[in-house]
Amino acid sequence: MKVIIIDGQGGGIGRMLVESLKKELPQLEITALGTNALATAAMLKGGADFGATGENAIVYNCPDADLIIGPLAIVVANSLLGEITPAVSKAVGESKAQRLLLPVDRCHNTVIGVVQRPFSEYVEMTVEEVKRMMT
Repeated sequence: MKVIIIDGQGGGIGRMLVESLKKELPQLEITALGTNALATAAMLKGGADFGATGENAIVYNCPDADLIIGPLAIVVANSLLGEITPAVSKAVGESKAQRLLLPVDRCHNTVIGVVQRPFSEYVEMTVEEVKRMMT
């Protein structure tokens, strides 16, 4: 299973996801794709197996991914203060991969019906979903 985690800005969300997934599923091979070098470095420090940075890395890797994980912002063009380019959101949206999108409201999008929770709970829920998918 090719698992990609996409994050931008400081990479804190991606790092939390990588650390939590590696703790529960150490055999899971994770590729960290950051919109900038800081985000990629944070995810690699969290234990990602591979890392790459920038629009081209994301566009190149999304088509053959099995699972893409990241904040809701990765499917919204120009979100994360412009770090998610239209090409990035298109690549994520057009990928055949299953997408697990965490409802982070920093991208000026509110998902109706989603209960506000601490981000750590969303990470736990994401890990449980990945574990379910792997069985």
